[in-house]
Amino acid sequence: MKQAENIKTPRRGYIYVIIAALLWAISGSSSKFLFNSGVTPFQLVQLRLTISTGLLFMVLFIRRRDLMRIKKGDFFYFVFFGAVVMAAVQFTYLFTISKINVAAAILLQYLAPAFIAIYSFVFAKEKPGLITILSVAGAITGCYLVVGAYNLNLLSLNKAGIIAGISAAIAFAWYSVQGEYGMRRYDPVTVLFFALLFAAITWNILHPPLEAFFHKRSLLEWGLIIYIGIFGTVVPFGLYFQGINLIRSTRASITGTLEPITASAISYFFLNEILEPWQIAGGIMVIASIILLQFKVESDDKRPDLIRAKNLEKSDK
Repeated sequence: MKQAENIKTPRRGYIYVIIAALLWAISGSSSKFLFNSGVTPFQLVQLRLTISTGLLFMVLFIRRRDLMRIKKGDFFYFVFFGAVVMAAVQFTYLFTISKINVAAAILLQYLAPAFIAIYSFVFAKEKPGLITILSVAGAITGCYLVVGAYNLNLLSLNKAGIIAGISAAIAFAWYSVQGEYGMRRYDPVTVLFFALLFAAITWNILHPPLEAFFHKRSLLEWGLIIYIGIFGTVVPFGLYFQGINLIRSTRASITGTLEPITASAISYFFLNEILEPWQIAGGIMVIASIILLQFKVESDDKRPDLIRAKNLEKSDK
């Protein structure tokens, strides 16, 4: 019986991550549809953050109020993490989608692990191995192709979107690095809630408070907005965290690369967005590089010397 349960548990973890990736992919295409309908990135980021924060607050208030408590000493950490980092992640991601193809926008954000590797080398003084160097080089080369830099006409059309996309990757890398502190001290749902809360407050200050809610929109547009707030934010994040608990973050990250693939198919059929052959080749390079980099992380976690170092670090604490 135990062996059967062990088989089912990883399978369930993969299912959670796959569903999360699909929901995010649909959310990206839904966002592009709304932008094409006249909704601005400023409005959508306000709508998304406000709706997702309100829903998560109600769920936690009814079922898990203990997850809404933080220590006074960590208050300013959460303010900065939400008001600056999460707010930047959400806006740059949506602004990129508004300017370039959905799949290309998502692929640009997938450069985040490469930026984390560069950060580790520059600031943490971690010497990169051959796999890390090849992965970062492959991701950057793939990015060059994805954004159409080989075609000057395509590049000039996408300049604002490319800058926003690279900013989104940097912001998401920053989010991942800064989030480690909170994840070590609190439940992931607590970190997510306060990050969304302070990001929502930020975008209700930078953009007129609740302004985005007072526009006349069709039922389809409101349906997509609600979908993005609930099934494009709270639900997939929850599923992704559950998946990480069951199959480790490395495997979850690799499985999550289904998102740009799915987004590409959805945007092709429903938005008539087509990637050129070289852009598709670049996308494959980015995904392959991230998978290679994640396998490197997993192999490092199994190294006896690093395991001993981590155990010593824990004992010191």
